[in-house]
Amino acid sequence: MKDSLILEVADFEHDVLTGIYSEETGKPQPLRFTIQVRMAVAEKYEADTPLEGSKNYMDLKFAASDALPEGVHFKLIEAVADHICETLFVQDARVEAVTVKIVKLAIAEANEKIGITLHRERK
Repeated sequence: MKDSLILEVADFEHDVLTGIYSEETGKPQPLRFTIQVRMAVAEKYEADTPLEGSKNYMDLKFAASDALPEGVHFKLIEAVADHICETLFVQDARVEAVTVKIVKLAIAEANEKIGITLHRERK
C-alpha cells in the first residue's frame, strides 16, 4: 500500500442556501461540514518543511464557505458537496481525492445527524 496524506477539517458550520421545500428556500440553512482531502505525499516531512510541502487546512474551510457562489440556491446538498470537491481539485493538483460529509442541522428533531457523504477521486 502506498503512503497517503489525509487533511481534515471536521464539524465546521456554515449557512448555505439549500433545500427543496418552500420553508427551506430563500433563507440560508446551517450545515455542518467534515472535509477530507487525500493528497500526494512528500517523500519525507522534515521539521523545517514549509507549508508549500503540504496544503493549508484553511483551504478546506474556504471551499465550504467563501468559495460557494453568493446568492446561489443549491436544491440538493449533494450539489454543495460537488462544488466543494471541484473547488479543491482546481486549487491544488496534488489533491487526489476529496470526501465531503454534510449534516443538515435545521431538520434534526432529536439530535440525529441527517445528511450525505460524497467521495470523489480526481479524474
